[in-house]
Amino acid sequence: MSTDGDSTIEEICRISPVVPVVKVPNVETAVNVAKALVRGGVPVIELTLRTSAAIDAIRAITAEVPEITLGAGTVTTPEQVFLAVEAGARFIVSPGSPRELQEAVLDADIPALLGAATVCEMMQLASRGWRSMKFFPAEAAGGMSYLSSVRGPLPDLQFCPTGGVNRKNASEYLALANVACVGGSWLTPEAAVEAGDWDTIEQLARDASQLRSRTP
Repeated sequence: MSTDGDSTIEEICRISPVVPVVKVPNVETAVNVAKALVRGGVPVIELTLRTSAAIDAIRAITAEVPEITLGAGTVTTPEQVFLAVEAGARFIVSPGSPRELQEAVLDADIPALLGAATVCEMMQLASRGWRSMKFFPAEAAGGMSYLSSVRGPLPDLQFCPTGGVNRKNASEYLALANVACVGGSWLTPEAAVEAGDWDTIEQLARDASQLRSRTP
């Protein structure tokens, strides 16, 4: 659903089995994290808008690490959609899918993973053309068994589960036929980010890049 003239959200979900969910304290750290992810073979990032540095960090990554596909995460308002697009984000990720956010994303004509945790929410997004969406909070909302059950009545939908997905269960999620990729923060652990341990982040990305989804 929706395109920025470069990639659809389905194509973005196929860039890497894992979309790193990243929170950064400052612009310099954001750029270094993005570079480490690329070196590790994960050229995609969801930079959350949970810090005051996030929008400036999106601008910096766009300018200094153009090879990474950069998304803005934890987008909850139409204003944030505008700010993220203006800063250079190439896709939007939201924990939910209120009507006003749907409209903002459509107006901006930018790919988006909007959050859905219930069948009703999934069907509502599907009725407006979305076939790929974020399943959040994945583990709390029913996890793998829930997604497996959803596939029966909604076979055409694909999901990016996020929330409780980690190194131990990522492969199990990716084995589900309706999971295109997973989102997780374990590729950029807080301790490594704070210490500037880019080698660790690069290695975690390399490990994650070896995971595989069943989706074509």
